Order: sequence, then structure tokens, then C-alpha cells
Amino acid sequence: MNPGVAAPIAELSDRELLALHVAGDDHAFAELFRRHKDRMWAVALRTVRDPELAADCVQDGFIAAFRRADSFRGEAAVTTWLHRIVVNACLDRLRRRKPTTELPEYELADRHDHHASTEVRLDIQEALARLPEGQRAALVLVDMHAVPVAEAAVILGVAEGTIKSRCARGRAALAQHLGLTPGLRPVHED
Repeated sequence: MNPGVAAPIAELSDRELLALHVAGDDHAFAELFRRHKDRMWAVALRTVRDPELAADCVQDGFIAAFRRADSFRGEAAVTTWLHRIVVNACLDRLRRRKPTTELPEYELADRHDHHASTEVRLDIQEALARLPEGQRAALVLVDMHAVPVAEAAVILGVAEGTIKSRCARGRAALAQHLGLTPGLRPVHED
């Protein structure tokens, strides 16, 4: 690349895009959104377990990031910063939600999926839904999205040890809910 010639926006780093957005570039944040929307939606979906609510959370998160981009201090990666904003948007929406009786949610199986793996996936989703919010958020980040423990701690705003203990307790509870704990039967909540 020639010095003095600006790189195409798609080749810029997340930090460079965020800096351009703060400086007033009209296209920089759109590129950040394009890069990260799918992963943020996956995190939101696993956190709130409702596709429509997850979409709202991602929208809330990206709007907050757009407006507060100048607050990014650069102490963590831009993706970590976005994760934290989206997870916080999820937790805020869940706290504001009025408890209701929901109909069971059934996910349509992939046409290439086998019946048994669909049942396992539904069992895991149900067991995950029974976990406390903090354990579920930690497991979603660490076990399902392979976010390192240190990064998950930053995203959730807790100590690394808290993430480790939430994951350990969450895994144990999942095993119990799924009937995988030797000698123990799953706990059925009424």
C-alpha cells in the first residue's frame, strides 16, 4: 500500500474503525456492525433464549456502542467492549421483563440433523434456561463462544475467579439437570 493512500475500510482494524467513527466517519461504524453483528446476535440469543428479544438486545447494544464510542478507553479489544455492551443490554432487558407463563419453545431441526441430536440440543437448551443468569452468561461466553475466561470477566464486569466458579457451578447444574451426575437424578422444578 502506498503511503498517504487510505486503506479500504474493510481492511482497517476494529480500533481504527472505532477511532474513525468517533472522528465523524459515516461508514466506519457500519463496518464494525457488519463484522460483529452475527456473533453478538448468537451471544444475545443464548443469553435471552428468544430470537426477537435477542435482536432487540443486539440493536440496543449497537445503538449504545454507537452513541458511547468515545467512552472506549482501549484497555480491551473492541470485540470485548461490544460483548460487554450487548450482554449488559441482554441482562437489562431480562430484568425489565415481566414474568409470564411461556409456551414451550420448539426449534425446527436442520433438515440434515438427526432426531436424537435435536432432542439433545433441546434438552441442553432447557437445562441452560434453568441456570441462574450469571452462570448462564458465563457458560455461554466461555463454553459456547470460546471466549477466554479473562475476557469473559471483562465482558461481565466480574473477577476471573467469579467466571471460573460460575462456569464450574453451571456445568455441575447442567449435568444434574441432564441426568449426567452419577447417583443423582435431575432436579425438576415446578
